Amino acid sequence: MLPQVEDWLRRRTSSAADWPVEELLEAKGGTTVSVVLPARDERETVGEIVAAIRRDLVDGAPLVDEVIVVDSRSTDDTAAVAAAAGALVVAQDDVLPQLPPMSGKGEALWKSMHVARGDLLVFVDADLRDFTSAFVGGLLGPLLTDPSVGYVKACYDRPFVSGGTTVAHGGGRVTELVARPLINMHWPLLAGVLQPLGGEYAGRRSLLERLPFVTGYGVELGLLVDVLEYAGLDAIAQVDLGTRVHRHQSAEALGGMSGQIMQTAWSRLERQGRVVRLEPPSTTLTQFRRVADGHEIRLSDVAVGERPPVIEVADHLRSAV
Repeated sequence: MLPQVEDWLRRRTSSAADWPVEELLEAKGGTTVSVVLPARDERETVGEIVAAIRRDLVDGAPLVDEVIVVDSRSTDDTAAVAAAAGALVVAQDDVLPQLPPMSGKGEALWKSMHVARGDLLVFVDADLRDFTSAFVGGLLGPLLTDPSVGYVKACYDRPFVSGGTTVAHGGGRVTELVARPLINMHWPLLAGVLQPLGGEYAGRRSLLERLPFVTGYGVELGLLVDVLEYAGLDAIAQVDLGTRVHRHQSAEALGGMSGQIMQTAWSRLERQGRVVRLEPPSTTLTQFRRVADGHEIRLSDVAVGERPPVIEVADHLRSAV
């Protein structure tokens, strides 16, 4: 590990317990805070998360100014459950409908930037179990108390739960098998980020609106690399939130996610002039599933779309008026 990364780890890593709500309220002043949950078919968990944030950080203590759920084409009643819990619910495709539609988690996050009003934005996955409002408070701590911090990543233990069996550190398979090797190889300054793909992070609007958003599962890696390039390592902090429990994906689904993350890494390397493209990388992922008479071939497209920085779109829309 590079010496500057060891120094960063020492200075820029804290825990949720370091940020009591009373201290955050004192530091908040006139700063506005939006919490955003991208959600697709998460009726089982989204309501409890929204309710906890509203109970503790809206009604109990005025730290959060708005809770927004971006419904990403759910086929269940995710939107109704979130609204009943007190969230402002917006349909992904209702935001900037004049733009060609795109798909993926990153699209929901990018669309939220055009709806949320906060100076600080906190993103939280909607499939978390055993959620506590300390997740939000912890992520806000470095941003509210240190103006040099622009982006905060959560870190946590990720147990793998299957049936009645729990493997303490078995979660985060894509992180350990794909993202971490890529980061250490190409962006070693980010080697100290414990959960580069984690869905809980926060940032200043003034920084986030200047970054492009990958629309698929590569959004977390893309943002992390782009923050490093745009603002430098010291603009990033991380906060230990303890343990994160969520719904696990199948190995086949993780393969598709890994493909999108590798495509995102390639796009950043190419943009930074660190690779020379002799031909475009294939975006077709071939997978196999055993069936009665052999193996079924399954093809999927792992190409990643990308939205431009929000500020560019906002300027364009203003000039068109």
